[in-house]
Amino acid sequence: MKISGLSSSAKRAIVIGVVVVAASGIGITWLQRAGKDDSLLRLYGNVDIREVQLAFRQPGRVAEMVFDEGDVVSAGARMASLDAQPYRDALVAAEASTQVALSELTKLRRGLRPQEITQAREALKQAQAAAIDAESNYQRQRSLVASGFSSQRTVDTARTVRDQATAGVDAAKAALSQAAEGFRKEDIAAAEARLAAAQAAEAQAATALSDTELVAPSDGTVIARVRESGSMVASQSTVYSLSLDKPVYVRAYVGEPDLGRIAPGTAVRVKSDTSDKVYRGQIGFISPRAEFTPKTVETTDSRTDLVYRLRIVIDDADSDGELRQGMPVTIEVDAKRGPLARTEGR
Repeated sequence: MKISGLSSSAKRAIVIGVVVVAASGIGITWLQRAGKDDSLLRLYGNVDIREVQLAFRQPGRVAEMVFDEGDVVSAGARMASLDAQPYRDALVAAEASTQVALSELTKLRRGLRPQEITQAREALKQAQAAAIDAESNYQRQRSLVASGFSSQRTVDTARTVRDQATAGVDAAKAALSQAAEGFRKEDIAAAEARLAAAQAAEAQAATALSDTELVAPSDGTVIARVRESGSMVASQSTVYSLSLDKPVYVRAYVGEPDLGRIAPGTAVRVKSDTSDKVYRGQIGFISPRAEFTPKTVETTDSRTDLVYRLRIVIDDADSDGELRQGMPVTIEVDAKRGPLARTEGR
């Protein structure tokens, strides 16, 4: 700028004007920097509401579908049911098998009836009497051999009859002892195992019957009704899709330079574009593994920078139901109240 040719007063006015303009620019820049809160960390993410695919554990014919899409359900509400008659019949058969096994075990534990023990005792007496008679006949035939009134063949026959009668006595004694002692421990143990198997089958049948009722696991909203009454469904085939009311999460990402400013438990504020309401939450999870920024995530840095995934738990999101799946939100973290501030206060 050429100012030669002007008077000294004009030159002085121009210099003063330049100084004022420069000072004003410096002041504006300083005010802008002073007004910027470097302690506020702003992140961007999306609402992540958990969904549950509800299905029967048993196959069958759908008897009733209670709710439709958009209906609000409470935890424990009956949402659908199968035709339960086949499962009732199976439970009745299982209960009968349990009763049979229980009766067999009871019989083995009690042993034989008193009448059967008496019968075994009388059988022993008969065997002993027959043995005495056989012994007498053998001795008589033996004594007659010398006088020629009996042959050796007759003596041998009498000896055989005597030996058989003696064996009969031993068998009768063993039968009486077994009747008095009862059944073997191994037989009782086998009967106990059969009863346990029957009871397990009965419990399984009862569980299958209860599985014909489909109940809501928690509060939520029906977002899809997949089947209708009368449909045949296989086990684990989706019947309803349920969006859970809570917990409500936010999936966000933080760059590595800001990673040290947050920690699990750090309080955050969450805002959506649809309303002015501010939701309260806290950081519940920080991924230990870095990843490239997803294309759906907005950050102030380059998209090729490495970031860490966060999961933020919203504390009061279920009060109005305005936060919906996939909704973009803004997360604000006050670093002054973050992990560094908490550490200094300890």
